[in-house]
Amino acid sequence: MERKYEALLFDLDGTLFRTETLAVAAYHATFEQLRAEGLYELPTPPEKVFLGSLGLLLDEIWRRVIPQASNAVRERANELLLYHEDRLLDEGRGELYDGVESTLRELHRRGYKLFVASNGLEGYVKGVIRKKGLADIFAGLYSAGEYQTSTKAQLVALALKHHGLQAACMCGDRKNDVEAGKQNGLFVVGCDYAGFHDDGELRDADLVIHSFPELLNHFR
Repeated sequence: MERKYEALLFDLDGTLFRTETLAVAAYHATFEQLRAEGLYELPTPPEKVFLGSLGLLLDEIWRRVIPQASNAVRERANELLLYHEDRLLDEGRGELYDGVESTLRELHRRGYKLFVASNGLEGYVKGVIRKKGLADIFAGLYSAGEYQTSTKAQLVALALKHHGLQAACMCGDRKNDVEAGKQNGLFVVGCDYAGFHDDGELRDADLVIHSFPELLNHFR
C-alpha cells in the first residue's frame, strides 16, 4: 500500500534508537553519582520502572522512578543522565535498531523530509543523531527539552508549523506518539519492536510495523 506524504516524523527512543543499549548503564551511573553527592540514599530503583517509562517526558519518568525525591534531585538526575549518556555515546555505546540507517537514507533519497520529535533533552536527542552519523539527512530535530513543550502533540505541531508541512506521517512506539499524530491530523505508524509500551498503546495507529525497514513498503 503506497502512501503519498512529504515528510515523516520519528520518535527517537524505542523507534530509531535502541535506548536500553545506552540508557541502562547511564541510569546506574546516575544513581551512583546521586548517592556520592548525598542526594539519594536508597538502592537504585529497578531498571524495569525506568525502561517502562521511556518515551515519556523526563519529568514524568523521574516522578515514576523516584516519586519521593524533590524537584532539585530530579533536576540533578536529568543533568547526570544526560552527562553519562553523552559520555557513553563518545565511547561508542548505544545502537540503532536494525535497518534504521539504511532505511532512513533510502527514505531521504526518495524525497521525504525527515524529522525527529522526541520528549528527550535537547543535548541527548541531537547527540544521538549526530554521533550515529545521521545529522545530514534530517530536516529538523525537535525535542521537548529544547522547545519546552508539555506534550508530544505540541512538539509535533511546532515542527509542522515551522516547516509548513501539510501531509506528513508520525512514527513512534508509545501512546503519546499515536496521540500526537492523531491530534495533528497525521497518518500514524506504530512501531512494535522495542517492547517498552503496554498492551493497547498502538491500538489507534493507522499502520503497525514490526521492523523498521517495513516502512519502505509503504512510502515509495
